[in-house]
Amino acid sequence: MRPSSNQVTQLLADWNRGETGALERLMPVVYDELRRLAAKSLRSEKPGHTLQPTALIHEAYLRLVDQRLPVFESRAHFFGVASRLMRQVLVDHARARVAAKRGAGGVKIALDDAPELASDDDAAGLLALDEALTRLAEFDERKCRIVEMRSFGGMSVEDVALALGVSEPTIKRETRLAQAWLKRELGMAQ
Repeated sequence: MRPSSNQVTQLLADWNRGETGALERLMPVVYDELRRLAAKSLRSEKPGHTLQPTALIHEAYLRLVDQRLPVFESRAHFFGVASRLMRQVLVDHARARVAAKRGAGGVKIALDDAPELASDDDAAGLLALDEALTRLAEFDERKCRIVEMRSFGGMSVEDVALALGVSEPTIKRETRLAQAWLKRELGMAQ
C-alpha cells in the first residue's frame, strides 16, 4: 500500500524540525515504496548482481542520514532526493565493478525514460549515462533531475511534476528533449 502524501509530508516536517524519532517513524512508512523503486532501478542489471534492492535502500538510507539535506517540502521531494541517492549508489557500485574487472561480457542497461544503453559492460554503460547526465546538468539541471527521478527513482510523471513544481506536460516534454539529447550525447542517435 502506498503511504499517503499527508502522512509522509507530516513525518518529513517533523524530521525537518529536528524531532527525534521522526526518521525512524518515516522509514517503515516509505520502505515498501523505496524497495519497489530500488527493484525497478536494478531490474536491468545482470542476474546474480551483487547489489540487491534491500542493499540499495540501506546504502541510500545511510547517505540520507549522513549528510546535510534540504528541508523536505513533500513526499515527492523526498522521493526525488532518494532517486538521486540511489543514482549515486548505483554509479559508485558500477565504478567499483569496472575497476575490479575490465572488459566483462555485455548486457543491456534499460532505464525508464532514458535511452537504452547497449555496452560491452553494463557498469560502463551506467557510468557513461552518469557522465552524460552530469554534462546535461551543467546547462539544464531540471532535465537532468527529471531523468534521474524517472530512471533511477522510478517516480511517476505526476510525482516528478510535484517535486519540481511544474506541470505534467512540461515533465513529458522535457523528458523527450532530455532523451534525445542523451541519445545524441551517447552516440545512439538513429
